[in-house]
Amino acid sequence: MIKPLLVTAGLLAAIPVFAQAGGDPARDPARTEVWKPVPASVATPAGGAPSDATVLFDGKDVSAWESEQGGPVPWRLADGALTVVPGSKGIRTRQRFCDIQLHVEWRTPAATAGFDGQNRGNSGVFLQDLYELQVLDSYNNPTYANGQAGSIYKQAMPLVNASRAPGQWQAYDIIWKAPRFSPGGGLVSPARITVLHNGVLVQDDTVLAGRTEYIGAPSYAPHDCAPISLQEHDSAVSYRNIWVREL
Repeated sequence: MIKPLLVTAGLLAAIPVFAQAGGDPARDPARTEVWKPVPASVATPAGGAPSDATVLFDGKDVSAWESEQGGPVPWRLADGALTVVPGSKGIRTRQRFCDIQLHVEWRTPAATAGFDGQNRGNSGVFLQDLYELQVLDSYNNPTYANGQAGSIYKQAMPLVNASRAPGQWQAYDIIWKAPRFSPGGGLVSPARITVLHNGVLVQDDTVLAGRTEYIGAPSYAPHDCAPISLQEHDSAVSYRNIWVREL
Protein backbone atom coordinates (compact mmCIF):
# COMPACT_ATOMS: atom_id res chain seq x y z
CA MET A 1 0.00 0.00 0.00
CA ILE A 2 2.95 2.34 0.45
CA LYS A 3 3.95 2.60 -3.23
CA PRO A 4 0.51 3.68 -4.56
CA LEU A 5 0.34 6.41 -1.92
CA LEU A 6 3.72 7.77 -3.01
CA VAL A 7 2.68 7.79 -6.68
CA THR A 8 -0.57 9.60 -5.85
CA ALA A 9 1.28 12.22 -3.83
CA GLY A 10 3.67 12.83 -6.75
CA LEU A 11 0.80 13.33 -9.18
CA LEU A 12 -0.93 15.78 -6.86
CA ALA A 13 2.30 17.81 -6.48
CA ALA A 14 2.65 18.05 -10.26
CA ILE A 15 -0.90 19.36 -10.87
CA PRO A 16 -0.11 23.08 -10.22
CA VAL A 17 2.84 22.91 -12.64
CA PHE A 18 0.76 21.46 -15.48
CA ALA A 19 -2.08 23.85 -14.72
CA GLN A 20 0.30 26.80 -14.85
CA ALA A 21 1.88 25.67 -18.10
CA GLY A 22 -1.45 25.21 -19.88
CA GLY A 23 -3.57 27.67 -17.98
CA ASP A 24 -3.83 31.45 -17.65
CA PRO A 25 -1.11 33.16 -19.78
CA ALA A 26 -0.94 35.96 -17.21
CA ARG A 27 0.56 33.45 -14.78
CA ASP A 28 3.34 32.43 -17.16
CA PRO A 29 6.67 33.26 -15.40
CA ALA A 30 8.25 34.09 -18.77
CA ARG A 31 6.08 37.23 -18.96
CA THR A 32 8.31 38.92 -16.37
CA GLU A 33 11.66 37.70 -17.72
CA VAL A 34 13.77 40.36 -19.49
CA TRP A 35 16.52 38.96 -21.74
CA LYS A 36 17.61 42.05 -23.71
CA PRO A 37 19.55 44.23 -23.65
CA VAL A 38 22.22 42.05 -22.04
CA PRO A 39 24.36 44.00 -19.52
CA ALA A 40 27.96 44.43 -20.62
CA SER A 41 30.51 42.21 -18.90
CA VAL A 42 33.06 43.98 -16.69
CA ALA A 43 36.12 42.13 -15.41
CA THR A 44 36.92 42.89 -11.78
CA PRO A 45 40.45 41.70 -10.94
CA ALA A 46 41.25 41.46 -7.24
CA GLY A 47 42.95 44.66 -6.14
CA GLY A 48 42.77 46.17 -9.62
CA ALA A 49 40.56 48.55 -11.55
CA PRO A 50 37.45 47.27 -13.37
CA SER A 51 38.04 46.59 -17.05
CA ASP A 52 35.86 49.52 -18.12
CA ALA A 53 37.50 52.02 -15.76
CA THR A 54 39.86 54.85 -16.67
CA VAL A 55 42.99 54.49 -14.57
CA LEU A 56 44.00 57.94 -13.38
CA PHE A 57 47.03 56.89 -11.36
CA ASP A 58 48.65 53.45 -11.30
CA GLY A 59 51.65 54.31 -9.12
CA LYS A 60 53.87 55.25 -12.07
CA ASP A 61 52.13 57.37 -14.69
CA VAL A 62 50.92 60.91 -13.86
CA SER A 63 50.04 61.88 -17.43
CA ALA A 64 46.31 62.05 -16.54
CA TRP A 65 47.06 64.96 -14.18
CA GLU A 66 48.30 68.52 -14.23
CA SER A 67 48.85 71.31 -11.73
CA GLU A 68 45.67 73.19 -10.80
CA GLN A 69 47.25 76.14 -12.60
CA GLY A 70 48.21 74.04 -15.63
CA GLY A 71 51.63 72.58 -16.28
CA PRO A 72 53.47 69.62 -14.71
CA VAL A 73 52.33 67.88 -11.53
CA PRO A 74 54.28 69.51 -8.66
CA TRP A 75 54.00 66.56 -6.23
CA ARG A 76 56.55 63.84 -5.40
CA LEU A 77 56.26 60.48 -7.18
CA ALA A 78 57.96 57.64 -5.31
CA ASP A 79 57.29 54.05 -4.21
CA GLY A 80 54.03 53.82 -6.16
CA ALA A 81 52.50 56.85 -4.48
CA LEU A 82 51.97 60.50 -5.35
CA THR A 83 52.65 62.70 -2.32
CA VAL A 84 51.65 66.30 -1.77
CA VAL A 85 54.54 68.75 -1.60
CA PRO A 86 53.41 71.26 1.04
CA GLY A 87 53.45 74.78 -0.31
CA SER A 88 53.00 73.68 -3.92
CA LYS A 89 49.60 73.59 -5.65
CA GLY A 90 46.81 71.06 -5.96
CA ILE A 91 46.42 68.83 -9.00
CA ARG A 92 43.51 68.07 -11.31
CA THR A 93 42.69 65.59 -14.04
CA ARG A 94 43.12 66.68 -17.62
CA GLN A 95 39.82 64.96 -18.42
CA ARG A 96 36.48 66.40 -17.33
CA PHE A 97 33.79 64.31 -15.66
CA CYS A 98 30.13 64.50 -14.63
CA ASP A 99 28.48 61.37 -13.14
CA ILE A 100 31.15 58.93 -11.93
CA GLN A 101 32.19 56.05 -9.73
CA LEU A 102 35.57 56.98 -8.24
CA HIS A 103 38.08 54.94 -6.25
CA VAL A 104 40.86 56.80 -4.40
CA GLU A 105 43.36 55.45 -1.88
CA TRP A 106 45.10 57.91 0.45
CA ARG A 107 47.43 58.02 3.42
CA THR A 108 48.10 60.78 5.96
CA PRO A 109 51.59 61.22 7.45
CA ALA A 110 52.54 58.81 10.24
CA ALA A 111 54.25 61.56 12.24
CA THR A 112 51.62 63.63 14.06
CA ALA A 113 53.59 65.38 16.83
CA GLY A 114 52.71 69.06 16.92
CA PHE A 115 49.70 68.68 14.63
CA ASP A 116 46.02 68.41 15.54
CA GLY A 117 42.57 69.24 14.23
CA GLN A 118 42.52 70.57 10.68
CA ASN A 119 46.33 70.78 10.64
CA ARG A 120 46.77 66.99 10.67
CA GLY A 121 46.80 65.24 7.30
CA ASN A 122 44.56 67.74 5.53
CA SER A 123 43.70 67.35 1.85
CA GLY A 124 40.54 66.81 -0.16
CA VAL A 125 38.98 65.13 -3.17
CA PHE A 126 37.07 67.69 -5.23
CA LEU A 127 34.33 66.46 -7.55
CA GLN A 128 33.85 68.65 -10.61
CA ASP A 129 36.51 70.93 -9.12
CA LEU A 130 33.91 72.49 -6.79
CA TYR A 131 32.58 69.99 -4.22
CA GLU A 132 34.95 68.68 -1.55
CA LEU A 133 35.03 65.28 0.11
CA GLN A 134 37.36 65.91 3.04
CA VAL A 135 40.62 64.00 3.51
CA LEU A 136 41.96 64.32 7.06
CA ASP A 137 43.65 62.31 9.78
CA SER A 138 40.54 61.80 11.92
CA TYR A 139 41.95 58.98 14.04
CA ASN A 140 41.72 60.22 17.65
CA ASN A 141 41.87 63.77 16.30
CA PRO A 142 38.82 65.86 17.29
CA THR A 143 37.65 68.62 14.97
CA TYR A 144 34.31 69.97 13.78
CA ALA A 145 32.23 67.01 12.57
CA ASN A 146 31.44 68.45 9.14
CA GLY A 147 35.17 68.92 8.57
CA GLN A 148 36.47 65.48 9.53
CA ALA A 149 37.41 62.67 7.16
CA GLY A 150 34.42 61.44 5.18
CA SER A 151 32.54 64.72 5.46
CA ILE A 152 31.27 66.84 2.63
CA TYR A 153 33.27 69.78 3.85
CA LYS A 154 31.23 72.27 5.86
CA GLN A 155 27.98 70.59 4.71
CA ALA A 156 27.48 66.98 5.80
CA MET A 157 29.21 65.07 8.59
CA PRO A 158 29.92 61.36 7.96
CA LEU A 159 27.54 58.76 9.37
CA VAL A 160 30.46 57.20 11.29
CA ASN A 161 34.20 57.73 11.72
CA ALA A 162 35.85 54.87 9.78
CA SER A 163 39.38 56.30 9.95
CA ARG A 164 42.49 54.16 10.27
CA ALA A 165 45.57 55.20 12.20
CA PRO A 166 47.91 57.75 10.60
CA GLY A 167 50.41 56.26 8.18
CA GLN A 168 47.99 53.53 7.05
CA TRP A 169 46.42 53.42 3.59
CA GLN A 170 42.71 54.21 3.42
CA ALA A 171 40.18 54.17 0.60
CA TYR A 172 37.22 56.16 -0.63
CA ASP A 173 34.70 54.62 -3.01
CA ILE A 174 32.48 57.36 -4.34
CA ILE A 175 29.29 57.52 -6.41
CA TRP A 176 28.85 61.05 -7.69
CA LYS A 177 25.77 62.40 -9.46
CA ALA A 178 26.42 65.82 -10.94
CA PRO A 179 23.96 68.68 -10.55
CA ARG A 180 21.76 69.55 -13.52
CA PHE A 181 20.95 73.04 -14.69
CA SER A 182 18.31 74.38 -17.06
CA PRO A 183 19.31 76.22 -20.27
CA GLY A 184 18.61 79.43 -18.37
CA GLY A 185 20.98 78.47 -15.56
CA GLY A 186 18.43 77.41 -12.94
CA LEU A 187 19.07 74.37 -10.76
CA VAL A 188 17.07 71.38 -12.02
CA SER A 189 18.53 68.78 -9.65
CA PRO A 190 21.26 69.13 -6.99
CA ALA A 191 24.45 67.10 -6.73
CA ARG A 192 24.26 63.83 -4.79
CA ILE A 193 27.02 61.69 -3.33
CA THR A 194 27.42 58.25 -1.76
CA VAL A 195 30.75 57.43 -0.09
CA LEU A 196 32.24 54.30 1.45
CA HIS A 197 35.28 54.97 3.64
CA ASN A 198 37.35 51.81 4.07
CA GLY A 199 34.28 49.83 2.97
CA VAL A 200 31.96 51.55 5.48
CA LEU A 201 29.06 53.75 4.34
CA VAL A 202 29.67 57.33 5.49
CA GLN A 203 27.56 59.35 3.01
CA ASP A 204 24.26 57.82 1.90
CA ASP A 205 22.94 59.55 -1.23
CA THR A 206 23.68 62.90 0.41
CA VAL A 207 22.19 65.94 -1.33
CA LEU A 208 24.58 68.87 -1.59
CA ALA A 209 23.41 72.43 -0.99
CA GLY A 210 25.99 73.81 -3.41
CA ARG A 211 29.71 74.20 -3.97
CA THR A 212 32.15 73.95 -1.09
CA GLU A 213 32.75 77.22 0.75
CA TYR A 214 35.20 77.83 3.58
CA ILE A 215 33.21 80.86 4.75
CA GLY A 216 29.48 81.29 4.22
CA ALA A 217 26.67 79.12 2.97
CA PRO A 218 27.03 76.90 -0.10
CA SER A 219 25.17 77.80 -3.28
CA TYR A 220 24.96 76.74 -6.90
CA ALA A 221 26.03 78.45 -10.09
CA PRO A 222 25.60 76.71 -13.45
CA HIS A 223 28.59 74.74 -14.73
CA ASP A 224 29.45 71.80 -16.96
CA CYS A 225 31.52 68.66 -16.44
CA ALA A 226 34.83 69.46 -14.77
CA PRO A 227 38.06 67.83 -13.53
CA ILE A 228 38.55 65.76 -10.39
CA SER A 229 40.95 67.66 -8.15
CA LEU A 230 43.18 66.68 -5.23
CA GLN A 231 43.92 69.43 -2.75
CA GLU A 232 47.25 70.66 -1.43
CA HIS A 233 46.67 71.85 2.14
CA ASP A 234 50.10 72.08 3.77
CA SER A 235 50.31 68.36 4.56
CA ALA A 236 52.24 65.54 2.87
CA VAL A 237 49.22 63.33 2.13
CA SER A 238 49.88 60.50 -0.32
CA TYR A 239 47.61 59.04 -3.01
CA ARG A 240 47.64 55.82 -5.05
CA ASN A 241 45.43 53.47 -7.07
CA ILE A 242 43.00 56.04 -8.48
CA TRP A 243 40.45 54.99 -11.08
CA VAL A 244 37.13 56.25 -12.37
CA ARG A 245 34.12 54.88 -14.23
CA GLU A 246 31.80 57.24 -16.06
CA LEU A 247 28.16 56.51 -15.27
